[in-house]
Amino acid sequence: MTVHTIPPVYDENSRILILGSFPSVKSREAEFFYAHPQNRFYRVISAVLEDAFPETTEQRRAFLLRHRIAVWDVIRSCEIIGSSDASIKCLEANDIRPILEKANIERIFVNGKTAEKLYIKHIEPIVGIKAVMLPSTSPANAAWSLERLTDAWRRIRVE
Repeated sequence: MTVHTIPPVYDENSRILILGSFPSVKSREAEFFYAHPQNRFYRVISAVLEDAFPETTEQRRAFLLRHRIAVWDVIRSCEIIGSSDASIKCLEANDIRPILEKANIERIFVNGKTAEKLYIKHIEPIVGIKAVMLPSTSPANAAWSLERLTDAWRRIRVE
């Protein structure tokens, strides 16, 4: 069983919550979200939000908070082979209610189809909030170009 040890990124100013499925091996090693160099998460959201690409973990945390973005994952623990979402089994979901209680979250997004499926099954029945699925920024989602991902992710903009 692999346990998620990365705490969520959020504060009382967070307005959107982006949930992935479970951190990759690289993210678990770096102890921060979307740390795999080929994951396009920060390239996409920095383009969408027209802000400089955050390079370091500290810059990434500050970037997310500055843009009122909370980030966490659907899964708290699971059996997983490497970073493969397809291998996930025996999972326990995270409880996102503390984030919803502290921050005024207006919209919840999920990063990819696996996160969507697991959110609908394990979290939506508890919190009663529908999430919007965005195409995965994972390098495994090679069918989506950076430009196409950026266009799809424009929905996260907080006006």
